[in-house]
Amino acid sequence: MRRLILTTGKFYHVYNRGVEKRDIFIDDKDYLRFIHDLYEFNDQDAVLNLNFRFNSNYGVPTSIVVAEKKKRKLLVEILCFCLMPNHFHLILKQRVANGISLFMQKLGGYVYYFNLKYKRVGPLFQGKFKALEIDNENYLLHLSRYQHLNSVELIEPGWKEEGIENWKKVKKFLESYRWSSYLDYIGVKNFPSIISQELINSYFKKSKEYKDFVIEFLPKNIDQIKDIIIEK
Repeated sequence: MRRLILTTGKFYHVYNRGVEKRDIFIDDKDYLRFIHDLYEFNDQDAVLNLNFRFNSNYGVPTSIVVAEKKKRKLLVEILCFCLMPNHFHLILKQRVANGISLFMQKLGGYVYYFNLKYKRVGPLFQGKFKALEIDNENYLLHLSRYQHLNSVELIEPGWKEEGIENWKKVKKFLESYRWSSYLDYIGVKNFPSIISQELINSYFKKSKEYKDFVIEFLPKNIDQIKDIIIEK
């Protein structure tokens, strides 16, 4: 799948799902652990906080309030993320040579946590992560919208093909769904330490404009980004 050479300074849609489409997040603590790992492992230095990884609570924080212990040397910039029960989406910019591959390798530590917690063995993800290059900022904007709408399939499974039938219901759902970067982009602090918002925010004067951009989605918009969408 990944013969693509990941180039420093470029943007990528990075994705993976559970082996045999199994759930990779079972409860809120699993989502919190993965989101914490998005922060903790985005560092060129080794993660030395072993108490966090192996404590009796399986290394799950009660919240994601991250204090800057030291200046991190980022491997990647995380522009957007969306976590779903059996898969995840990321928009990443590679900051250093081999940065995305190293970041995703470190993020694989989540598998140890998951297997320990649920008393299972073996791989959790379906092979290596998948990545497609985002070669212009227009694609990036539309992909951010697509990723932030991805959770809608939990309440309207056919939205990608048929459009969204009940926008009032969907808007309420999106503003209550914590496991993506959408809330931070519409001005609600959720996990602001995780993401780099500057590029996408530069296209919108106010957070409401980004919210309007997201809810203006139509099924035909998927055609604009079909080359950089990795579907299940």
